[in-house]
Amino acid sequence: MTTASERQPLAATRQRVRDELRERILTGRLRPGDRLVERELAEDLGVSRVPVREAIRSLEAEGFLVEQSARRIVVRQLARVDVEELFDVREALEGLAAGRAAERAGAAELKGLERLLADAARATARGDAAKITVLNSRFHDEIVAIAGNALLTTMLQPLQGRLRWLTSQNEHWAELLDEHRRLHEAIASGDADRAHAEAVEHVRVNREVTLKSLFGADQAEIAAGSG
Repeated sequence: MTTASERQPLAATRQRVRDELRERILTGRLRPGDRLVERELAEDLGVSRVPVREAIRSLEAEGFLVEQSARRIVVRQLARVDVEELFDVREALEGLAAGRAAERAGAAELKGLERLLADAARATARGDAAKITVLNSRFHDEIVAIAGNALLTTMLQPLQGRLRWLTSQNEHWAELLDEHRRLHEAIASGDADRAHAEAVEHVRVNREVTLKSLFGADQAEIAAGSG
């Protein structure tokens, strides 16, 4: 019988492999259409095929991978409708989170958001794209945490990786920082309606930028016309 102590190394390995593969997708080392081969990945990562197989299943559930046949798993190519649906969900949930955060945020929580903004400003000045993406995700994660709604957190968790990937498509870093500053100010005001509206506007701006980045100007114009 396998003990808890014996299972833990496997669980840790599985998580490490999953995080590494997800990071390769997020940073573009694994691109849409690339095939994932268990044996090759196991050799590359220095692990058995079991944690690789389980990591692949997990990333399929997160929406990063798709099974084209019994022996062919590839990085998913997001279609425009996939991106639109993600932004629809993001708009609804992040608007709710910002409104609730405005009602609940205290001095400590607001100071935490300010620190993230200061770090993001330094990363923006350096042009550190990887750091900017991480900090932007942490900023939104912190707003959700401040909102204090466990169901909202649970609903967002399966989407976090794909939302981070979408965020990384926006390279208008200075504008993004300004949007986050306005969102922070709205939350700090304690006005739930203002915070909700600012969050929704932020998501809509990012929707247009991301669609333009991924699919060209025509698709962004379609999105703007339907908003």
